[in-house]
Amino acid sequence: MQLYCGIDLHSNNSVVSLINDNDTIVQEKRLDNDLNDISKLLAPYQSDIFGIVVESTYNWYWLVDGLMDEGYPVHLANTLAIQQYSGLKYTNDLTDARYLAHLLRLGILPTGYIYPKALRAIRDLLRRRLLLVKQRTAHHLSLQSMINRHTGERLNANKIKHLTEAELKAHFSTSAAQLTALTEWHMMKKLSQQITTIENFVLRECQQGELYSILLSIPGVGKILAMTILLETGPIERFPRVGNYSSYARCVPSDKVSNGKSKGKGNTKNGNRYLAMAFVEAAHYASIWNTDIKRAYQRRLKKSPTMVAKKAIANKLTRACYHMLKEKTMFDIKLAFG
Repeated sequence: MQLYCGIDLHSNNSVVSLINDNDTIVQEKRLDNDLNDISKLLAPYQSDIFGIVVESTYNWYWLVDGLMDEGYPVHLANTLAIQQYSGLKYTNDLTDARYLAHLLRLGILPTGYIYPKALRAIRDLLRRRLLLVKQRTAHHLSLQSMINRHTGERLNANKIKHLTEAELKAHFSTSAAQLTALTEWHMMKKLSQQITTIENFVLRECQQGELYSILLSIPGVGKILAMTILLETGPIERFPRVGNYSSYARCVPSDKVSNGKSKGKGNTKNGNRYLAMAFVEAAHYASIWNTDIKRAYQRRLKKSPTMVAKKAIANKLTRACYHMLKEKTMFDIKLAFG
């Protein structure tokens, strides 16, 4: 008899539940988040386990990777897509784990994509770069505001970037203000060094494949955006249709329409926010520098607000990107905007 395992994962412990084809509990226990303990519990049943379901929480990496390394078929549950029977009066961690196993047994478990371990680390590193960029921008704006407050002088971003230590100190008359400004300045410099280090590392990894060069042919896409699109997309084969990819990139509307009337909106945050930001930024630059795309953007702008028009361009770039990655071809402006 096949067994089905559900794991309700928390920050410091996990509830493991094994059921059979009759929904009878074979084994069930709460364990600390220790891979060895969980493996020991599952080991006697390994040959009979059809699959293991793990909740897609913020800390699933160690558990999913560890179980897969030991040869278990692991599924990552899409928690947003799972809906329990609304008539239930009481649920707890045990019932949640059983329910995950129950969905797997019925073959109706909504699953998420398990990104390959090696590429996942590089993708997460590039995401960390975005966090550092935001922190650097915060220090930059703080320093710009401080100079304006003390001197009345408004320096643009380029001048702030190229200030020397001596020039910066000359803007302030007190030692306390100078120290505050130098602290911001040094933080900007240090963050810039770390950002450059990350960019160079990720670039070395991405340049090895042909898909990176293909993405660079898209108008508005430079090195950083190409790396972001490549790593956030992953294997393009996981998207059966172009519409699935556009939806994942948050480039399609989430309206609910019935009989020609709007009945509200769906979850607009479904999808990948990093991929969404990358395509919107690409659309912004493409609408400035590419003549054909600029013309299409201006036509759309006559009928729609600015962000809606940019999203429309981003959607076209998304659809073009899908076919480019699928067919390994360069960007064709006539196919995308013809």
